[in-house]
Amino acid sequence: MITLALSKGRIYDETLPLLKAAGIEVLDDPEKSRKLILATNQSDVQVVIVRATDVPTYVEYGGADLGVTGKDTLIEHGGQALYQPLDLGIARCRVSVAVRADFDYASAVRQGSRLKVATKYVAIAREFFAAKGVHVDMIKLYGSMELAPLTGLADAIVDLVSTGGTLKANNLVEVERIMDISARLVVNQAALKLKQVPMRRLIDAFAAATR
Repeated sequence: MITLALSKGRIYDETLPLLKAAGIEVLDDPEKSRKLILATNQSDVQVVIVRATDVPTYVEYGGADLGVTGKDTLIEHGGQALYQPLDLGIARCRVSVAVRADFDYASAVRQGSRLKVATKYVAIAREFFAAKGVHVDMIKLYGSMELAPLTGLADAIVDLVSTGGTLKANNLVEVERIMDISARLVVNQAALKLKQVPMRRLIDAFAAATR
């Protein structure tokens, strides 16, 4: 049995066409079913639905043989133990710095001000600001990042941006683009050795579907 870890939402939706190209169709809709393990039309392939941040952990420790996860999640997880054969080119977005529209970010950085930065991407943010020589106090949040500057909790946020619509709606502006993000295929290295033929077939099918 090959187990693929996916998270609900955009990554799941954009992975389905890749699976279909590999001849795999998931038989249940995770939005309608309470099942967390979903059968497919292939008796030897199943999908497990986990939190986006847990995908690398499930794959690394063998709860799944492979998974699809964002580059941002991999960096925060520290995915060195995972084989990462493919950038699937799906779920594209970017990690950016955003502030209140009336906050002079450029001036604060130029003057060497110490900034309060709210984010769930602590590793990415810390490395980015350290490289710029900007002193920051990190505030780890898990949701509604846009609230932090509006309530005075933070001067800036580091978050995923897709269209920028949520920032605009909350009177925030994107001031720096840190990195572009897309989803990666990650593979458990032991599974690749133990189930070499079916795993390689699936990896090759994903690769063909993304060309």
